[in-house]
Amino acid sequence: MKRRKLKKSALIVIIMLLVLIGIGIYFAVTKLFSGDEPSKKGNTPKQEEVKKLQIFDEDSNSRPIAVMINNNHAAWPHAGLQKSFLNYEIVAEGGITRIMALYKDVSDVEKIGSVRSSRPYYLDYALENDAIYVHWGGSDQAYSDMGSLGVDHIDGMTYEGKYFFRDRSGGRAYEHTGFTKMSMIEEGINNLGIKKTTTQGTVFNYSVDEIDLSTKEDAIKADDILIDYSNYHNTSYKYDETNKVYLRTMSDRAHVDAVTNEQYTAKNIITYKVKNRSIDSYGRQKLENNGSGEGYYITNGYAVPITWEKSSRSSKTIYKYANGEEIKLNDGNTWVQIQPSDEDLEITGNNSDNNEITE
Repeated sequence: MKRRKLKKSALIVIIMLLVLIGIGIYFAVTKLFSGDEPSKKGNTPKQEEVKKLQIFDEDSNSRPIAVMINNNHAAWPHAGLQKSFLNYEIVAEGGITRIMALYKDVSDVEKIGSVRSSRPYYLDYALENDAIYVHWGGSDQAYSDMGSLGVDHIDGMTYEGKYFFRDRSGGRAYEHTGFTKMSMIEEGINNLGIKKTTTQGTVFNYSVDEIDLSTKEDAIKADDILIDYSNYHNTSYKYDETNKVYLRTMSDRAHVDAVTNEQYTAKNIITYKVKNRSIDSYGRQKLENNGSGEGYYITNGYAVPITWEKSSRSSKTIYKYANGEEIKLNDGNTWVQIQPSDEDLEITGNNSDNNEITE
């Protein structure tokens, strides 16, 4: 009986050893085929995290949406401009500017505007971004150009009440009460059969790593920027060093959103001058915005000289540093300030030994 018990115990031990050996073989084979090899120090190397842009998805091929924004002072405050990734501000008649705000892959903007009419030179920047153009009316020349240039557009004059709405709650004059929202624009794109995708890519290249302009040639400190457009209007920026953005002001009033009540900010600013002249009794403008010239790129508290070149109305504007290298922008929203050539530009730094710019 005792011998039987010993045999039984020995058998149990053998079975346990076989189980342990099997477990060891299983884990060894699993590790062999997992592709992870131990480093020389005995640690498994970690896969490096891939950084992505926050401003929009670089892999997306969706077309931007460009909305014409009314900038008559009587139309303030604006709505929805902090969600736009790119904005162009250019002078129109009467020394008033208009803004063209571009959106990409955002669907949660519930109020955009107020929306205003088209002018021909804004079409140049819609075209170079391959954007779907949203406006409320336009000059005769703008309508003619939209047709001849094949601009995909949605017009509030045609689609008020469907893809646009009126908001009279702010006490504005009637012409300043036109708004839209992203869900309405998307419905219009779908119903009108407008092409949604592009192979063109964005005008600007962006960096996921922070760009430090202070190391660039001819960089100056840029804490305050003043851009004059006319006796009626100017735009200015003040650098917020804590958040590394510029606070936006127009004609000495903080540029504030009507919905959030927050002041608009900019991560990147591009500013340059072009010649302009009046072409009719209404004071509508002709701009020499196709050609080349000089300007400044401003971000993170510094400004550097750049060049710009636009060879045709639909071609992308190419922006370069003084050494000929094409610029990259910091990950964040951008304001392109295209200023009349006879108006003043001031860029100054607080407590800085760098030269200040006054043009």
